[in-house]
Order: sequence, then C-alpha cells, then structure tokens
Amino acid sequence: MRALGEEAAARVYRAQNRRLRAPRRSRLTGRAALLALVVCSLVVALAYPMREWVSQRAEINDQRRQAAEARERVRELRDEKARWRDPAYVEQQARRHLHYLRPGETGYIMEGGSTDAPRDRDRGASNRAWYENLWDGLDAADQRRP
Repeated sequence: MRALGEEAAARVYRAQNRRLRAPRRSRLTGRAALLALVVCSLVVALAYPMREWVSQRAEINDQRRQAAEARERVRELRDEKARWRDPAYVEQQARRHLHYLRPGETGYIMEGGSTDAPRDRDRGASNRAWYENLWDGLDAADQRRP
C-alpha cells in the first residue's frame, strides 16, 4: 500500500507541476483568429469597390451639375436668339457696337473714349512700356519694405 500511495503522490505532484509550468493559453482561440481573418479579408475585399462607388457618386453629381449649367446656358442663348429676332434690338446693337446711323443723322466720335462711362486719364499697365512697369513695381516694393 505504501508503494501505491507513493505512486499516487508522485502522479499528483507531476499533475500539479504541469499545471504550474504550462504556459497560459491566450484568449485568442482558433475560432476568434478565424473570425478576425474573415473580417480583415472582407474589409480588404470591399475597400476598393466602396472607394470606386464613392468616386462614381461624386462624378455623377458633378455631371448632373454640369448638365444643369448647360441647360441654363441653353435657356440664356434661346432668350438671346429671341431678342435678335426683334428689329429694334438689332438696330440698338448695331448703333452701339458698329456705330451705325440712320440716313440724315450725324455721328460724332470722341477721341479718348466714349460717353458711356468716364475713364481715368491714368495710363494702365498694358498701355505703358515694359520698363515703366518694371520701375513702378520696384518703387512699390521699396515703399512696402519697413
């Protein structure tokens, strides 16, 4: 009996040592790892189609906006076409832009401008020599420097 008791004690001792020395199992089981793998593969598989879908929706909205702008432009052009069918409008435009006159009228052209809007007598940058623009730019830069 004594041998059986020692043998049982040795088995118990070995079982306790195995329990103490055995590494703890991680919480990540095989099922959890498989689930994580499936979720990651779904995210990777759906990322590109979702990005394409979003970009296509943006492109569709842009095309709709352009179509609405084109419809508005067509509406404006139709209105202008209808105005050009009116002889009074054609005469007004010919007088304004082409300086046409009716028989018996006397036309005057004013040098340096027209009577539509008063203009500044200062010469603009496009009417001056390039070196004048250069010197004016340098002078303005010197004045701004502290």
